[in-house]
Amino acid sequence: MPKAAVCPGIDQPLEVVDVELDGPGAGEVLVQMGASGVCHSDLSVQNGTLLSPLPSVLGHEGAGVVEAVGEGVTSVRTGDHVVLSFVPQCGTCYFCTHGQPEVCETGFLPMAMGSMLDLTPRFSLGGSPLHQMSALGTFSESLVTLEMSMVKIDADVPLSSAALIGCGVLTGFGAAVNTATICKGDSVAVIGCGGVGLNVIQGAAHAGAERIIAIDMFDSKLDLAKQFGATDGVNPGAGDATEQVRELTSGRGVDVAFEVIGQKATTEQAFAMVRRGGQAVIVGVPKMEQIMEIPIAMDLLVNEKQVRGCWYGSSDVRRDIPKLISLYENGSLKLDELISRRIALEDVNEAFRAMQAGEVARSVIEYNL
Repeated sequence: MPKAAVCPGIDQPLEVVDVELDGPGAGEVLVQMGASGVCHSDLSVQNGTLLSPLPSVLGHEGAGVVEAVGEGVTSVRTGDHVVLSFVPQCGTCYFCTHGQPEVCETGFLPMAMGSMLDLTPRFSLGGSPLHQMSALGTFSESLVTLEMSMVKIDADVPLSSAALIGCGVLTGFGAAVNTATICKGDSVAVIGCGGVGLNVIQGAAHAGAERIIAIDMFDSKLDLAKQFGATDGVNPGAGDATEQVRELTSGRGVDVAFEVIGQKATTEQAFAMVRRGGQAVIVGVPKMEQIMEIPIAMDLLVNEKQVRGCWYGSSDVRRDIPKLISLYENGSLKLDELISRRIALEDVNEAFRAMQAGEVARSVIEYNL
């Protein structure tokens, strides 16, 4: 019986308890967890911003070691180290074969329902089914998930660092490299410099952006952003962020702006601070009922601005996870530096508090393998 952090309901603290875990069925894999990042999306499930079935084992950003495989599994075997993907990608559906595996139609339902393909979870508590966030539930010492929710990595990559690739790095880096169109010498603004925003900054630098403007209410985060490639920092507390960005870009605005918070005001702000012909890329997870208001005639038509949604960094995990591991191994991608605190599973509620207070880029739960 693994120990897991369970969210019993909206706005309720997580409870660390022993849970029951079934073995893997066909196409499923049992993974002993090495590490799990604590991401803002976990908090968004707890506070109801992101709708997900409850009660549930939270956690969707992790890495571990394969302990057993179900019938038909061929891509991994016992002992393999894997990065888990919170977006299952089957590789054979319409979207996967048309260059958009991040919106895989096979994997969408289990991800949304917190289950396996048969729409039942493998966790239970007291005999009652217990959902697993994004078909994972990485806030558990072990879990069963889909073969299509993992990618094998080299065993010498630290699992604590590899875990961050599964959400924050793929989403942020991918937003800049896959979703946006950044040309060498471009200017970029990034609103929100938490774990995902820092990876947008890394991705923008990798794509060739010359000026990268980090925007955050916490000066400590702006200082950290410069370690990841930001050239300028803007604190909205010191004056209107859009005007500060325009002052840094000869009055035109940036080529590409990224919103990585998920709020109406900052989403509209991102659109306002891009130049004519520029792009606003929406990365942050908003409340479901949120509406973005933009001037259609002038900005979309005359000024030819673009708004682009970004789900999971438009990532193909089988292409991008090996690429990111390679960049990490050659020193081009910072992973270790993203980890602010290494914690035990029992400290997960404190990690949520620290995240809300802006004290960390990422807290990482480390399990004893």
